[in-house]
Amino acid sequence: MPFPPLYPSPSPKQTTMTQTIFPRGISLRLTLALFLFAPLLLLLTLVTWYSLQGVSQRVEQQMQKDIELIARAVSGPLEHALERDRQGSLNRTLASAFRFSEVYGVYVYDREGRLVAASGPAEPEVQRRELVELAAEGDRQGDYGEAGGKQVYSYFVPLSDSVGRTLGLLQLTRDGSQFRDDIRKVRRQALILLALLSGTLLAVVLYAHHRIIGSSLGKLVQSMARISGGEHQHRVVPRGPSEIRQLAEGMNAMLDSIAEHEKNLARQREEKHQLENRLRQAEKMAAIGGLAAGVAHELGTPLSLVAGKAQRLLRREQDPENAAAFKEIREAVDRMSHIVQQLLDFGRNNQLHYREIDAARAVDEVVAQLAGKAAALGVELEVTGNRPAPRLKVDPVRLEQALHNLLDNALQAASGDNRPQPGRVRLGWFDERHQVGFTVEDNGPGISPELKDRLFEPFFTTKEVGKGTGLGLAVTHSVVSDHQGRLEVGTSREFGGALFVITLPHQPPENNQS
Repeated sequence: MPFPPLYPSPSPKQTTMTQTIFPRGISLRLTLALFLFAPLLLLLTLVTWYSLQGVSQRVEQQMQKDIELIARAVSGPLEHALERDRQGSLNRTLASAFRFSEVYGVYVYDREGRLVAASGPAEPEVQRRELVELAAEGDRQGDYGEAGGKQVYSYFVPLSDSVGRTLGLLQLTRDGSQFRDDIRKVRRQALILLALLSGTLLAVVLYAHHRIIGSSLGKLVQSMARISGGEHQHRVVPRGPSEIRQLAEGMNAMLDSIAEHEKNLARQREEKHQLENRLRQAEKMAAIGGLAAGVAHELGTPLSLVAGKAQRLLRREQDPENAAAFKEIREAVDRMSHIVQQLLDFGRNNQLHYREIDAARAVDEVVAQLAGKAAALGVELEVTGNRPAPRLKVDPVRLEQALHNLLDNALQAASGDNRPQPGRVRLGWFDERHQVGFTVEDNGPGISPELKDRLFEPFFTTKEVGKGTGLGLAVTHSVVSDHQGRLEVGTSREFGGALFVITLPHQPPENNQS
C-alpha cells in the first residue's frame, strides 16, 4: 500500500517559475551575489553619485562665496579711486586683489562698458552691451564664460559714487579648472571609497554565507549522502540559523516517519505471514480432522466387536495361558478405542452447547478424575484460585476434556524417573477484566523452544513410542479455539517446568451459543 507524501509536491507552474528565477545549477553563493550584493552595490552607487552631486554644488557655492567676499573687499577702494579719477590708486587696488589665490583676473569698466583698468591673463569675452546693462541694473551677478581659452567664473559688482550714481562695473574671475580639479579629486576619492566598500561588502557576504549558511548546508549534504549510502539510522544534527535547523528537524522527522512506516510494513508483513501460516495450519487440521473422524468411525465398530468377544472369552474357564492372551487383547483393544475416541474428539465439528458453569467446579471435576493417577505416580496435585470462582459460559464437556488432557500431560511430565525432588502439578483459574482462564503448571523438564511451535500439531508427541498418540494437545487446542479463546505455552516461574494457559472470554460470541 503506497503511503501519501509527507510534503505536497510543487505544481508544474510553481516549478517553472522557480526554474526561471533560479536557473538549474546556480549556487547559493552566486544567488546571494545576484540578489543581495548587486542591489546593495547599485544602491551604494546611487548614494555615492547623489553625494557627489551635492559636494559639487557645495564646492561651487563656496567658490562663488569666496569671489563675492573678495569683490566686496575691493569694491570700496575702487569706487573711491574712480570717483576721484586716481589711476594709481585704481591699479594698486587691482594688484591687491591678487593677494587672494582664488582670483584669476580683475577688470574695471566705466558706465559705457569701456575697460578702464585690468589685471589678469586675458580679458573675458563679454559683450559691451551686456556690461552696460549689468552696470545699469545695479545687481551683483555671477556667470561662467571664456577667457584666454579657459572657462572662468565671473562675478560682476556695480560701482557707484557717494551719492549713488553708477560709475562703472567690477568683474572678478576665477579659474574654473581649479573647480573641475577639485571635483575630479573628490570623485576619484569617492570611487576609491566605493570600490573599498564594495569589496568589503562582497567579502562580508561571502564570509557570512560560508560561516553561517555554507557550513551548515555542507553538514546537511554530508548527512544526506550518508543516509543515501545506506546509513538509514543516521540523523542530521540541527545547527545553524533557525531555517536550516527547521530543515534538518523536518528531514529527521521525515526519516523517522519513513522508518516507522517501514517498521509498520514489516510488522504487517509478519502478521500476514503468521495469518497465512495459521490459515494453512487450520486447513491442514481440518483435513486431518475429517480424515481422523472417518477412520475412527470405520474402526469403532470392529474394535467394539473384538472387545466384546474378548470379554466373553475371559468369562469362561480356560487355562492361564489363554486367559493372559485374551487379557492382552482386551487391553490392546481398549488402547485402540481410546485412540479412536481421541480421533473422534479431534475431528468433531459439531456446534458447542454453552452452559454457565463455575470455574472451580470444572477444575474439581478434572482433579477428581485424575487424583488416583496422581497418587499412583507420586505427584503432589495442587488446586489454586480465588473463591468464589468466576462463572463463564462454555461447553462443559469439551472444556473438561481440554483440562483433562493438560492435567494428564502435566502428571506424566512431573513423574519422570530419577527426579531429585517429588513431582508437583498445579491446576488453577484466574479472572481478569474481560477474560477468565485456567493454568496448568508442573515441575517437569519443561518444553524446549524449538518444540513449542509443533506442540499442537496432530500426532506430534515427545513421549516414547506406545505412550502417547500426539492428539491430546491438538484436541485441547481445537476445544479452546472453538471457544474463541487462546492456548499459550511457557515456563513456570515457580515450578520451572511447563506452563499452559487457557484464556477464554467471559461471554462467548452470539453466533456460537446454543
